[in-house]
Amino acid sequence: MGTCSDKKWTHCSLAERHRSLKVMSWPVALWLLTLISVNEKMAAGQTLNAFLSEKREWSLNHLTVHQSTGALYIGAVNRIYKLSANLTLLVSHDTGPEYDNKACYPPLIVQPCSEALASTDNVNKLLLVDYSNNRLLACGSLYQGVCKLMRLDDLFILVEPTHKKEHYLSSDNQTGTMFGVVVPSQGQDATLYIGTAVGGKQDYFPTISSRKLPRDPESSAMLDYELHTDFVSSLIKIPSDTLALVPHFDIYYIYGFASGGFVYFMTVQPETPENGMPAGSSPGDLFYTSRIIRLCKGDKKFHSYVSLPVGCVHRGEEYRLLQAAYLSKAGRVLAKSLNISAQEDVLFAVFSKGQKQYRDPSDHSALCVFTIQDINTRIKERLQSCYQGEGNLELHWLLGKDVQCTKAPVPIDDHFCGLDINQPLGGSQLASGRTVFIESRDRLTSVTSYIYNGHSVVFLGTRSGRLKKIRVDGPLEGGVLYETVTVMKDSSPILRDMAFSLDRNSLYVMSDRQVAQVPVEACEQYGTCAECLSSGDPHCGWCVLYNMCSRRDRCHRAEEMFRFATDIDQCVKVIAHPDSIAVSAHSVPLLLEVNNVPDLSAGITCSFGQQAQMEGHVKGNRVMCLSPAGKEVPQIPEGQDWAGVELRLNSKETGQMVASTEVKFYNCSTHRTCLSCVNSTFLCHWCKYRNLCTHDPSSCSFLEGRVNASEPARSDPSP
Repeated sequence: MGTCSDKKWTHCSLAERHRSLKVMSWPVALWLLTLISVNEKMAAGQTLNAFLSEKREWSLNHLTVHQSTGALYIGAVNRIYKLSANLTLLVSHDTGPEYDNKACYPPLIVQPCSEALASTDNVNKLLLVDYSNNRLLACGSLYQGVCKLMRLDDLFILVEPTHKKEHYLSSDNQTGTMFGVVVPSQGQDATLYIGTAVGGKQDYFPTISSRKLPRDPESSAMLDYELHTDFVSSLIKIPSDTLALVPHFDIYYIYGFASGGFVYFMTVQPETPENGMPAGSSPGDLFYTSRIIRLCKGDKKFHSYVSLPVGCVHRGEEYRLLQAAYLSKAGRVLAKSLNISAQEDVLFAVFSKGQKQYRDPSDHSALCVFTIQDINTRIKERLQSCYQGEGNLELHWLLGKDVQCTKAPVPIDDHFCGLDINQPLGGSQLASGRTVFIESRDRLTSVTSYIYNGHSVVFLGTRSGRLKKIRVDGPLEGGVLYETVTVMKDSSPILRDMAFSLDRNSLYVMSDRQVAQVPVEACEQYGTCAECLSSGDPHCGWCVLYNMCSRRDRCHRAEEMFRFATDIDQCVKVIAHPDSIAVSAHSVPLLLEVNNVPDLSAGITCSFGQQAQMEGHVKGNRVMCLSPAGKEVPQIPEGQDWAGVELRLNSKETGQMVASTEVKFYNCSTHRTCLSCVNSTFLCHWCKYRNLCTHDPSSCSFLEGRVNASEPARSDPSP
């Protein structure tokens, strides 16, 4: 990599404008690759691919997967990484540290600054793929929060706009407080919606804005507000009066997404008492509220801004501190429960209990599901009531006072995008989700979801570095926790950003120290059909002729009848006739009725215990096997009258066991009294005069007689 003198100035990083980039030799790069890309053993015994940050203090912040190439992009302190799908390091881009001072506004890269400068880390705040223009957007905390547009293949800087105030998003270096949504437009430039904490600099940075993303990276309009006049703009700022009332006030943007004709943000912010905070109050005294914000796509004036509180209630307990959220499709099973279509959007969100201690939330947390349809209905009802002149705008942090709703004869439909009255609009009635899972000890910190075979499968990260896998079939059934995996051995919390591999076979999970690649399923851990199909994992079924628990696509000829079982009632069942044999009886034919099996015409072998396999004779779903001969009959332990031996039926097609059953070998001669003989579980007979218990009634002579279980035994034999 060259210096700024070697290429166009706008293609240089900010670091290059002060110094030349260090050139990394191939041996050093290879050493770093070996150091950073490692394998780690998971608690369940699986091997996880993992990627570690270069330095412990250079924490990882953001993760995204390109939906066409499968490449991972990682935003970290002082670095942007590009990784392969198996977490091999491909490209590393240096973003810091640099000499800076938060008080330098504009930043020193634009004009000299008289403030004392210090080496300052660059915290990645935002990492997004702009698919419509095939580039990466990375925004940091240095220089008042400038962004870079980078090439996806080699992280080459396309442009780094810095010369206008619109280019400074926020110098606040708290992670997880900024979120961006790129909205493409057919035939037009894309729009970037940004929500960010401002760190007390409400005059410099808007809390929410929409910005231009021109195709041409050199465009002078890059990151400009969509609309910016003296009277109306595509932005909202926190008023200074709000900070006077609540000195620690800020809005933290946890998640954002586009659905239908709208853009949504989910936030956490302090409540704003009308009379302000009492003197001497600290951040710990604040009550927080989680909210959902909706804007119409294309609304450059932000007249459509509506904000409602969100959370969920379970058995009288309120869960109101948003930790993470994820937009997904409902899927067939959950959709039926929610009475919506399978392709409709649902929002999974995790909340901590209560409304205090935003920085140290309760471990008691909940997974809740919202339908976007329900959220939009609540917003429409709020708009309708306000346009009927009912109540106030209820956005105290922004308006600073109660503003009466204005009555206007305006039809409010599902696509209403506001007027210059009754906006921006807030609300106080909780938009409540349906609680589907509660965790009381290990706080939920992240959530993602996808549909597998019609089921909505949700993955939850926790404070202690675990990943919980949950099948969500509906609020009535609740969420079924079917597996918990320890991902981070150092018990570090799992961060919000999680992403699936392109084939959906694995999930990338991140802590501040490492990224790990976790299989979405571990069906192979279940050794029997019953274990497999009672696990609750919707990925898993029983591959009958291969005697293994697996996904359907990993079972050969799974589409054929009885080859792949998905319900425990479909497990192979074997009934043996007879199911018990005397040890003195050799080569006894056993007829085995085998149910729920595919075509066995390729052949079956039989094996008792560890003995050699012998040919089984197949007729339909019936197999005839011969019991062991002579010395191969199993020994019965002393003091017992029987021993169980596993009879295995093995497929000649696959060489694997298809089914097994227990056959009991019994010895009547161990019984020394008539009573114990005839009360035996097995068909034992008492020879009256020989005082002998036998399985073979013909061994008792007719003259001496015999007693069997069908007639009462007498304590004294007849003369």
